Amino acid sequence: MYRNLTKEVSVGNVKIGGENPVAIQSMTNTPTEDVDATVEQILRLEAAGCEIIRCAVPTMEAAEALREIKKRIHIPLVADIHFDYRLAIASIENGADKIRINPGNIGSADRVKAVVDKAKEYQIPIRVGVNSGSLEKPFLEKYGQVTAQGIVESALDKVRMIEDMGYDNLVVSIKSSDVLMCVEAHELIAKQCPYPLHVGITEAGTVYSGNVKSSVGLGIILHEGIGNTIRVSLTGDPAEEVRTAKLILKTLGLRKGGIEVVSCPTCGRTKIDLIGLAGQVEKMVEDIPLDIKVAVMGCAVNGPGEAKEADIGIAGGIGEGLLIKKGQIVKKVKEEDLLSTLRQELLNWNR
Repeated sequence: MYRNLTKEVSVGNVKIGGENPVAIQSMTNTPTEDVDATVEQILRLEAAGCEIIRCAVPTMEAAEALREIKKRIHIPLVADIHFDYRLAIASIENGADKIRINPGNIGSADRVKAVVDKAKEYQIPIRVGVNSGSLEKPFLEKYGQVTAQGIVESALDKVRMIEDMGYDNLVVSIKSSDVLMCVEAHELIAKQCPYPLHVGITEAGTVYSGNVKSSVGLGIILHEGIGNTIRVSLTGDPAEEVRTAKLILKTLGLRKGGIEVVSCPTCGRTKIDLIGLAGQVEKMVEDIPLDIKVAVMGCAVNGPGEAKEADIGIAGGIGEGLLIKKGQIVKKVKEEDLLSTLRQELLNWNR
């Protein structure tokens, strides 16, 4: 797939932009001041596949907590700053691998420059973030409302401000909760911005609505070759953000690895708890490092044929089911043994 090549930027030990793969980000929802709770959540997100983590820094105590958090995690940490430039400086001094600011709400140019100078001293990137909800008054007045053009113009204005201060170790993010506006904004900025783009649909919603909106929006943007890091923003467990992001990238062919589970939508022929079984299979395969497709089918009538494109699968029947490989029936299995039989086959796949 075509990728829009940008400048390469290092966030800790993760390189983004250039020809590097799209990296998955998430954000903690614990109080950053609570080091133990924040570390526990980050470690869980690491296990799910998160590659860069962002933490809110609303207080000086939170900024100082970053030092201890960094000692106990294994992925780069981004400090998310609003309003108080001193929190950005303290976060950098306490080990943040990148900071996220909107220069428009940090204050005067002198305050922005103080942050830029500190980032330059520590050689860490600054993510310039502009959201539709924080668009400044001049751009609202110019366009009459929030528009893709206004969001892009605001972001590029902030980028030029920092460039004029002698720094270009930058990442840019422009977000909106309006999916089509977000797509248009990314199409516009990709033509004008040489820096890596962090992509997401902000305030996307609950796990259900947020997953739909994020999958549509990120799917379009990434398919057009735009985007170097992504976050699926959900009102829910951050681990769900990571799982969805991985599947979006895999579906687009931007990432390999991990078992893909496909399942039929059920019908009147289904004689087993297919919905429950498919969910169990999806959870069961999370820790199995294979790059294959697994099918979970509802009946033995169409199961083998419909599962031909899968490497292995199971199909339910009345009290028993079938183990299938490449559309061919391997053996019959008792219904209660379907899950364990499938797991054993997967664990012994390459033996």
